[in-house]
Amino acid sequence: MHMISRRQFLASAASCAAGAVLPLSTSISAFAGVPTVLRAEKRVIEVAGKAADIFGLTQPDGTHGLYLQAGDDFDVRLENHLDEPTLIHWHGLTSPYGQDGVPDLPQPLLQAGKSYDYRFPVDRGGTHFMHAHTLQEQRLLAAPLIVRDAAEASTDEQDVVVLLHDFSFKSPEELLSGLTGMSGGMAGHGGGHGGMAPDLNDIEYDAYLANDRTLDDPQSFRVERGGIVRLRLVNGAAGTAFWIDLGTLEGEAIAVDGNPVTPVTGRRFPLGMGQRIDIRLRLPRQQGAWPILALREGARERTGFYLATAEGALKRIAATGEEVPGPLDLVLEASLRAESPLDEVAADRSEQVPLGGSMNGYVWTLGGAAWGSHRVLEVGEGERMELVMRNESMMGHPMHLHGHRFQVVAIDGRRVSGALRDTVWVPPAREVTIAFDADNPGEWAFHCHHLYHMVAGMMTVVRYS
Repeated sequence: MHMISRRQFLASAASCAAGAVLPLSTSISAFAGVPTVLRAEKRVIEVAGKAADIFGLTQPDGTHGLYLQAGDDFDVRLENHLDEPTLIHWHGLTSPYGQDGVPDLPQPLLQAGKSYDYRFPVDRGGTHFMHAHTLQEQRLLAAPLIVRDAAEASTDEQDVVVLLHDFSFKSPEELLSGLTGMSGGMAGHGGGHGGMAPDLNDIEYDAYLANDRTLDDPQSFRVERGGIVRLRLVNGAAGTAFWIDLGTLEGEAIAVDGNPVTPVTGRRFPLGMGQRIDIRLRLPRQQGAWPILALREGARERTGFYLATAEGALKRIAATGEEVPGPLDLVLEASLRAESPLDEVAADRSEQVPLGGSMNGYVWTLGGAAWGSHRVLEVGEGERMELVMRNESMMGHPMHLHGHRFQVVAIDGRRVSGALRDTVWVPPAREVTIAFDADNPGEWAFHCHHLYHMVAGMMTVVRYS
């Protein structure tokens, strides 16, 4: 078992397989039944009045993404219809080792024209998504992956699923080159920060999307007066954190990263890259149209969508607002409580995992080392493991662990019985401790879910010894 190198990672986004053939199935084993076909393919959307060539994950009937029932198997045939290799990670699902979708952990990249069959049980509902674990993620090779629980079928509420993303007409390789080639400051940013102020955004994108659309042409979901809506919001952006702003509506966060929490009421909720949040809200009993906005952290740009009744009038909202929201914080995180927390047991192992790096030279480290010279985190099967993440850099990091759910058990050293997650935000100069049970043997990626931080070094593995 081995890690994909940084060189392999970058090459995977650019290499092509010569002489692509019709899809051939390379199945893990023979199964009865017909798998759901999911195609990695090219798409064209319109952004700012211009055609944009992007990627997508689409079923043959045009459905974007996957919608499953808890208790069923994840039974999917991934077909690569691109002209270059790819591989898809099932973000939020605890798949068995070998089916997680990270290149060379241990599955190789899926070559152009090939397919691969995945099958494993899905025992819990939740709002998840799937995405390439290469630079192709920036080209919108991502889609919702929603697992509905049987109990939800009896609830009188409407699901609204929205995938947020950031978009650039530049290639991801060009964006990365602009970051790694600078001697200081922030590429494409409006100047550096003095003193101890955090760096918030290192890429100036051309647009911010909600289900592939900007606020110039936002999606409107038809809702009923007085109805109950469950927003399933996914931050699939490569390098942008958002504040979810409900405007005049009030909602309650009922799940994060697909895991139920004791409801927390509010009008604004943080959402880092790779994170998901389910917000339940009851609409007013009159006709109307209510914008739900995603505000870019530390900037005026925003995207969003509408909830509108049959006679609700949509009012145009500019893609740039007057407000500059502050950096994502841990106020909500500190108030979250898991509905079904981990058993309270002492940790068998505890590891200090400092998060480091800077914009100078654009090198990011995890556990004191960059990718390629990383320190592997060892764990024994059946152990309770705690990771203490102290952010010593000047940027926030959404830290994602594959193959497991973890619980937030301390913030700045203060013990809490926090949310179950797979991705947690760690702001500058803050410390977050997570705990998980080592119940899924293998070698699992652990990294920052800012795509360019990951590529520039902020990644390691948790390996079962």
